[in-house]
Amino acid sequence: MKKFAVILSGCGVFDGSEIHETTLTLLAIVKHNCEYEIFAPDIEQHHVINHITGEVMNEKRNVLIESARIARGKIKNISKLNVDDFDAIIFPGGFGVSKNLSTYAFDGHKMKVIPEVENLIKKMVEIKKPIAAMCISPVLLAKVIKDVALTIGQDDDTIVDLQKMGAGHIKTNSAEVVIDRSKKIVSTPCYMLDVDINQIALSADKVIKTLLDLIE
Repeated sequence: MKKFAVILSGCGVFDGSEIHETTLTLLAIVKHNCEYEIFAPDIEQHHVINHITGEVMNEKRNVLIESARIARGKIKNISKLNVDDFDAIIFPGGFGVSKNLSTYAFDGHKMKVIPEVENLIKKMVEIKKPIAAMCISPVLLAKVIKDVALTIGQDDDTIVDLQKMGAGHIKTNSAEVVIDRSKKIVSTPCYMLDVDINQIALSADKVIKTLLDLIE
């Protein structure tokens, strides 16, 4: 049975992981008779957003603890992730990717990726195991992997940033994936496009099918 590591960045689209993308990815993994484990870094969130008003709240939260809400408590520190135990890793989207796992939200193409995530991506590429990135998550791969082909959909500003980081971008529509077979990278735009939850489910399913095709 194939096993996936799912990397979260908090809980909630504006300051953590996108919950629909995460949950439907977990569902797709199980539907394809595979297993998953969930990981997140044990770090403080950049900030906390009121998801009703969009305003910053005067409080602090921890990325691992918040991610545990989605994982129903069954989660591990990303420092405990052994790449030899998994067939592929998946990064759902959400602003936590660009605020907690990296500095993309603030620094654009000059962003930095937190060491735990950067090292994980490099290890997966080194041992030729697949990585999937959903929504905004491809920015992580563009920064860490040279000359990678990927997609974030059709947002021109983000596309320019990806190209400045050396990535090749392919514009996509709803539920489409881009595959860089030489590097075993799968990406899909999800909520980077104006889509509904059904399209997210289709995207997640296609991502898992594609990863299974790439796993040796």
